[in-house]
Amino acid sequence: MTLLRSSSVQNCRFCKQPLSLTLVDLGVTPLANSYLPDATAAITEKSYPLHARVCSACRLVQVEDVTTPADIFGHYAYFSSYSASWLKHCHAYTETARQRFGLGSASKVVEVASNDGYLLQYFVEAGVPVLGVEPAANVAAVAVNNGVPTEVAFFGVSTAERLVREGHAADLVAANNVLAHVPDINDFVGGFQRILKPDGVISVEFPHLLHMLRHVQFDTIYHEHYSYLSLLAVERIFTANGLTVFDVEELTTHGGSLRVWACRSESRKHPPQPGLAKVRSDEAAAGFDTDAAYAGFDARVQTVRRDLRAFLVRAKAEGKRVVAYGAAAKGNTLLNYCGIGTDLIDYIVDLNPHKQSTLAPGSHLPIHAPDTLLADRPDYVLILPWNLKTEIMDQMQSVRSWGGLFVVAVPALTVMD
Repeated sequence: MTLLRSSSVQNCRFCKQPLSLTLVDLGVTPLANSYLPDATAAITEKSYPLHARVCSACRLVQVEDVTTPADIFGHYAYFSSYSASWLKHCHAYTETARQRFGLGSASKVVEVASNDGYLLQYFVEAGVPVLGVEPAANVAAVAVNNGVPTEVAFFGVSTAERLVREGHAADLVAANNVLAHVPDINDFVGGFQRILKPDGVISVEFPHLLHMLRHVQFDTIYHEHYSYLSLLAVERIFTANGLTVFDVEELTTHGGSLRVWACRSESRKHPPQPGLAKVRSDEAAAGFDTDAAYAGFDARVQTVRRDLRAFLVRAKAEGKRVVAYGAAAKGNTLLNYCGIGTDLIDYIVDLNPHKQSTLAPGSHLPIHAPDTLLADRPDYVLILPWNLKTEIMDQMQSVRSWGGLFVVAVPALTVMD
């Protein structure tokens, strides 16, 4: 394993001010979605510092750039369509957006980071013209094969301007769980402003920093997520790039997310809605524009690590077997920060065939299909994507038939029957 160190001085990716306030230091880990084809690949596996800091000027929480976006997203292991609950969420979004903004056959919907067409497929079914923009060619190919037109490209100002010249100016731009994934956040948000029609709208969804802090969701921190977002920071970034937020919805996805609606700053078609004032008030009450709001998070994260390791060591001593469900990126952050490998957990199972028969980065736990777990009948199933625990326990309810128990580690170690 090769450790790549960063420079000691970092500046905010939005406002360029020096970063001096630590949120949490998670040590060094591999890229969370860099699954290994075999044990030989572990010899040259690279690890990078994973240290989240807070900008005291604009309050953007961020990790440093440790490698290029192409290294992370050029060939991607995450396919959105493998979560039934997420597909249900996206279908409901398309119905709401079509009705709210009168989208039809004369409209254009563009999704940035469109993955395998998981969301745009519902607009296609409704007869609304679409275009996906997705940097991972392997994932984009799945979307195209499923009838979703997709451009293989990284999004930003130049891509947006080219797409407008090619006739893809948008009535609606959707960007789900991607705003956190971009190192040059000004270029990315500037692209939104360029591709929108004069009265077009954009919606961005992202895990809300408020929930991350309250519920110790530190495992959502990994190199692929360059930023950790509050409405406070997002409004500052959007305003600086010619966009105005006019509405905010609070969602349950990913442990608590926001859906932020914005338009061009010169548009007068979209007046402010009550949800905007409500979330502004919540963040102000939490002191998000003060250093105090971010203090003590590192210590709470250390408690999660201590409790999870103690549970696994105790289970091992008692002769109990533990396997993990869900080879999610957040799970890899958890495993690597806690120093967990095959000494404490036997393997991981995952529905995604693209992850099966590989090794998880860092921990090198083998990844199998869920049928392996059902045949093996372990004592405990540690659910790594805790945000999907209800869905996973329903899918794997037969675990209970042999007395198996489900476990989650975040926000606190919990054993569930």
